[in-house]
Amino acid sequence: MADGDKRAPAGASPGAGRSDLPVRLASAAVMLALAGLALWQGGRVLDLFIGLVAFACLAEFTVLVARATANIPYRLAALIAGALYIGGAAAVLVGASEPILVLILGVTIFTDSGAYFAGRAIGGPRIAPRISPSKTWAGLGGGMVASALWTGAWAWAIDRGFAGLGPGAPPALPWGDALPAYAALGAGLAVLAQAGDFLESWLKRRAGVKDSSRLIPGHGGVFDRVDGLLPVALAIGGLAASVAA
Repeated sequence: MADGDKRAPAGASPGAGRSDLPVRLASAAVMLALAGLALWQGGRVLDLFIGLVAFACLAEFTVLVARATANIPYRLAALIAGALYIGGAAAVLVGASEPILVLILGVTIFTDSGAYFAGRAIGGPRIAPRISPSKTWAGLGGGMVASALWTGAWAWAIDRGFAGLGPGAPPALPWGDALPAYAALGAGLAVLAQAGDFLESWLKRRAGVKDSSRLIPGHGGVFDRVDGLLPVALAIGGLAASVAA
């Protein structure tokens, strides 16, 4: 995921950055359709979809680790950590209620979108150019604002029973209708989403590759698409578990 400060490679023609736009749009439409269908079907279909995504993500992570280091103990430690990281997020998604799934996906999408548009519109200093040259502080701020608005709107909809997501389907989060608390949560989750993006960017740089794979035309790999979702799912899952305890 990016915050919108992408540039065409040196020496590329002015239209080079747009040449793959139809492919990217088509791939995005297919991804959204598959995810939407799985969410609509729910049950075993959704669990299977989450499992397949997690498996593909872990496979790409394994390849990146193998390319990033030849040190066997480092590889083993990284693979164990990656399995816990990716598997834990998948477990949260499988066990989450529909409102929580909507929250997690919305935070990830709104963070990415807010960062993209703010990064392109404002630009400015980069956060860590050696790791991810496209990430700016303005993009991070835009992602935090967008995620805060989304999370506040989600809480408002839950409180009022919008689309059936009301008191009859409790979200298992602690603040009732305290919208400022949910907005603050959304801003914090946006930071986590960007941290997940940085983690993958760092690993790809260590591995010397641009994308985690070429599985998704125009978008790279599965890990490229869910890097921000993983820490968000873990954080919300941990918060929900602490409330239920």
